[in-house]
Amino acid sequence: MQLHHNFIDVAKAMGDKLAIHDFTTNKEVSYSRALLASLLLRSVFKKYDKGFIGVMLPTSAGCILTKLGLLMCSRIPVMINYSTGAEQNAIYAQKKCDFRTIITSRGLLEKIECPHVDGMIYIEDIMENLSGLQKVRAAALSKLPAGLLKKLVDSGKEDDTAVILFTSGSEKDPKAVQLSHKNIGSNVNSATERFNFTADDIFLSSLPYFHVFGLTVNLWIPLHHGATILTYANPLEYRKICEIVRDHKATLMVGTPSFFWGYLRKSEKGDFESLRIALVGADKCPDSLREAYQEKHDATLYEGYGATECAPVISANSPEDNRAGSVGKPIPGVQVRIENYETGEECGPGEDGRILVKGDNVMKGYFDDFEQTSLHIRRGWYDTGDMGNIDEEGYLWHVGRIKRFVKIGGEMISLVRIETVLDNLLPEDAHCCVVEIPDSTKGAKIVAVTTEEINEKTTLKSMAEQLPKIALPKQFLVMEDLPKMGSGKIDFRTITERVREQHAEQRKN
Repeated sequence: MQLHHNFIDVAKAMGDKLAIHDFTTNKEVSYSRALLASLLLRSVFKKYDKGFIGVMLPTSAGCILTKLGLLMCSRIPVMINYSTGAEQNAIYAQKKCDFRTIITSRGLLEKIECPHVDGMIYIEDIMENLSGLQKVRAAALSKLPAGLLKKLVDSGKEDDTAVILFTSGSEKDPKAVQLSHKNIGSNVNSATERFNFTADDIFLSSLPYFHVFGLTVNLWIPLHHGATILTYANPLEYRKICEIVRDHKATLMVGTPSFFWGYLRKSEKGDFESLRIALVGADKCPDSLREAYQEKHDATLYEGYGATECAPVISANSPEDNRAGSVGKPIPGVQVRIENYETGEECGPGEDGRILVKGDNVMKGYFDDFEQTSLHIRRGWYDTGDMGNIDEEGYLWHVGRIKRFVKIGGEMISLVRIETVLDNLLPEDAHCCVVEIPDSTKGAKIVAVTTEEINEKTTLKSMAEQLPKIALPKQFLVMEDLPKMGSGKIDFRTITERVREQHAEQRKN
């Protein structure tokens, strides 16, 4: 079934139940009103060019309804990252996917200081210019039986593209990922089986919808079940997020480790008592973060693993099945194979290799990029570009991106492993990132970046007890804050560039 068809069924069944409480605009939208509003937007959007339509809107009721309205008139939403370089991202998306129209918000552009880009249409103008006739027609449509209404709106196939999302670009230029209704729908069903989601759940939704973690877990899963979504556009307003969770009894909160660190610092005991699931993903969850939540809130952080290309969930720990430090067991319907990096043979339990994934959640491919698609999907298996292993009990252990391994003295060294060791030696509020830069004698040099000054001699001595000598950082640098992507992931690309620039300056002097 297509995602918007499922929404019609759910909206009809749920009626006046609260669908979205938008805390940025302080608006509450019931399921019946959400259906009417999406049909109203459909009447506007069907006049636009067919095919791709850009969406650059914050996490809000407006963004949810815009996505539904576009799908109901056979348009494909192209989600644009507005968190960093919004203007460049908008132009890049238009060029990459060959479209013009971008639905955005005048208020958002003012806040992020983004200039108007040719083709932008403002949601404020759309809402202001709705005619009485359009409203009457949408209201009449919304009263029709679900079966008839689904025939009147777009009735394509489940393999049709439901969204274009861009990869993070933390390592190189973003790729345009095509996810179908089937990809997302299968992931919704599999994640539901793992976490037992129901209509009684209340989802805190602060992750951006241009990121697949937010899109699937904070939008499509709750809409699928008729649950309530609490939206807030800025995940960095940590205290406000904690207040929303506490005051409105959220049962699920997801985020990256950097966001959870912020929530930990700004939360008070009792803020998270209503949470049934606190799920960490996108980056490795440090042991120190897990332990701090347990100590302060008596709460368990469950770690999961996913990829934009997998819609996104691949594996996850859960209340019924949790092994701290792992990224959980593959979710139902998803196969994971660990393949030897050199021979291509399947690895045994505990043996590190490439992580490959197969299932209905695996993307259709990268848009207009046959070369990259064929490099990443072979015989139905998606190559994640990550390294990991599966233990005897079936838990998946993620050990880092292949690109985050460096060869020194003939040995493959994991930068993630070095980060894990260093992180456990840092003060509670300090964070770290380990990168490599070229070295004229050994080929590569490991540099550790921390957010606080440390005693290098003492730290290196402690690290040497857990790591081989060749894996010890040759240099320590301090950055006040580690650059992050809009999703909250560490921006390794920017950090590496800064380190290389600083290193070049030092060599000049």
